Amino acid sequence: MPHAHIILRMTQEDGSVDALVRQRLRALRLAQGWSLDELAERSHLSASTLSRIENGQRRLALDQLTSLARALDTTLDQLVETDVADVVIRPTREEGGRLLRWPMRSDPNLTVLRRRLVDPVSDGPTGLRAHAGKEWLMVLSGAVTLRLGNRRFLIEADQAAEFPTMIPHAIGAAGGPADILGVFDRDARRGHSRPIG
Repeated sequence: MPHAHIILRMTQEDGSVDALVRQRLRALRLAQGWSLDELAERSHLSASTLSRIENGQRRLALDQLTSLARALDTTLDQLVETDVADVVIRPTREEGGRLLRWPMRSDPNLTVLRRRLVDPVSDGPTGLRAHAGKEWLMVLSGAVTLRLGNRRFLIEADQAAEFPTMIPHAIGAAGGPADILGVFDRDARRGHSRPIG
């Protein structure tokens, strides 16, 4: 039985796991905008049973958790998951500290970058890149120029841009240093890791 080890672990640990599961049940119900009666109808449990489960007045039983997981459109594993890894993701520093890179644990295909730009975009073909993938960026401070082929776009603080990366593109500071936050998929990250030229 695939979930037996999880239930066994719940019975062996202190009440913090039990409390976590109860909080999660309530949070999932409220996120759906459901009353106890609405969840009772979907899970085939009584509203009073659900109330006692959420309030810690009733023992958590495997059959009830299975019904609740199904009704709340989740899995039993997700409902009772207790292994919360370190949620803080520390960046790696590159380019003398001007670039910070964070891998996305939830999606290894995505990378988040924060970059400090000081140089403007050049007018010639130097620095233009074209590659597969998707890019999204937001200006945190200052302003930047995004060059897409022969067009230029000014992006100011708190504005974002998303563009097709198969168009030759470059980005640079506009009128002073600027900080940007970018999200790259695997193809875009690979395209930016290759030398220009």
